[in-house]
Amino acid sequence: MSLPCKPTERVVVVGGINADLKARTTAPLVPGTSNPGTATLTPGGVGRNVAENLAHLGRPVALVGVVGDDDLGRLVLDATAAAGVDVSHVRTQPGPTGSYTALLDHRGELVAGVADMAAADASSPEDVLGAADVVAGAGMVVLDGNLPVATFAAARALAAEHGVPVVVDPVSVPKAARLAEEVRDLLAVTPSHGELEALGGVDALLARGVALVWERRGASGSVLHAASGAGAVELAAPVTEVVDVTGAGDAMLAAWCHAVLSGRDHTDAAAYAHEAAALTVASPLTVRPDLGEMLAR
Repeated sequence: MSLPCKPTERVVVVGGINADLKARTTAPLVPGTSNPGTATLTPGGVGRNVAENLAHLGRPVALVGVVGDDDLGRLVLDATAAAGVDVSHVRTQPGPTGSYTALLDHRGELVAGVADMAAADASSPEDVLGAADVVAGAGMVVLDGNLPVATFAAARALAAEHGVPVVVDPVSVPKAARLAEEVRDLLAVTPSHGELEALGGVDALLARGVALVWERRGASGSVLHAASGAGAVELAAPVTEVVDVTGAGDAMLAAWCHAVLSGRDHTDAAAYAHEAAALTVASPLTVRPDLGEMLAR
């Protein structure tokens, strides 16, 4: 499913930049003991993954965030720039780069994850204001819930100042709860069911000026709740073989943003985004470099 791309409409992503360690068992997981399996180290972070997916879809994209001055930080930035993302607004600070460690079972389902987000926690309003030039000319801004509240608020305010629509991925239930009062006056927010409850529910979000609440339900699909009063629209997830669920939501969000900027309505864009998520879970990679080609087929 190919989409026309308007190359002048850049997306600016402000959020987490990590190194991801994924460990997967090769047999059913046995708790409390060592399990045979495989391990991979890749660039990660919700914001960074969304940005790379956008680049693979042909969408100009700039990333704003923080990494450490270590080997992992250099690895992540080099790989992200090589994928086509503008990383000139990523700040390097002393200390380690953020990391996310995921334990997957033999089916590729997440068993547990540990996020060390110290670098993302250091992201400041000044980092956002330093990217004011790219935000001013953007077609959309994407924020992830890893941001400190003050930084999130500064990014949302800067986008509003320039009339740029904002999309938010809450990331997790605790982070959604922390940011709840700032999740307002948005084009869209994309919570899971638990994150939606932490944000106060659909009615509260629509009342706070969110045009679209896109409730994501994993393998069960998603539900779009629009402020227009059109009623809830349920979408089924495509049937696919699950290899690794990591990164599916990031691909889904990136594809939706790309489709909306390409002129699709929110529902058509969500269907396109589900295809991107299905392709991602069918791959061992967190971000598929061939995502754009696969969707075009």
